[in-house]
Amino acid sequence: MLCFKDFPVGRRFDFTSHTVTMDEIVAFASEFDPQPMHVDEAAGKASILGGLSASGWHTSAMMMRMLCASYIDETAAEGSPGVESMEWKRPVLAGDTLSGHCTVVEARLSRSRPEIGIVRFVAEVMNQRGEFVAVCDYANMIRVSAEEVFASAHG
Repeated sequence: MLCFKDFPVGRRFDFTSHTVTMDEIVAFASEFDPQPMHVDEAAGKASILGGLSASGWHTSAMMMRMLCASYIDETAAEGSPGVESMEWKRPVLAGDTLSGHCTVVEARLSRSRPEIGIVRFVAEVMNQRGEFVAVCDYANMIRVSAEEVFASAHG
């Protein structure tokens, strides 16, 4: 299990790639964001997005799944205090293959809870052409190992 000490500034976690299908775009949008460009191929092609496109929220959800697979599932994570920014840079179209990575940009101990570290990341998701489709600046709360808590308490 990864703990706070395993997240030094600069550490990078690569994502496993995922090819987005028309069916998953329509299924997500039908339930959560039923705008025409997300549920109808003709409407998507007629829009400024250029084709049936994933909702930005769907893109965010796919990124979250990649984050879980790359490190969160193996981390003593305690959730997130929030997202500083979430940018949808380009449309994600049916058939696009997404990949990317996240990088630790800051790591500090919580002032009020010394058994928790706050780790800030920047996640970057790209399509098969290497174009950024999403960039997210967010934080995770990650447990400090018992050894680290003991060491900090005993100088």
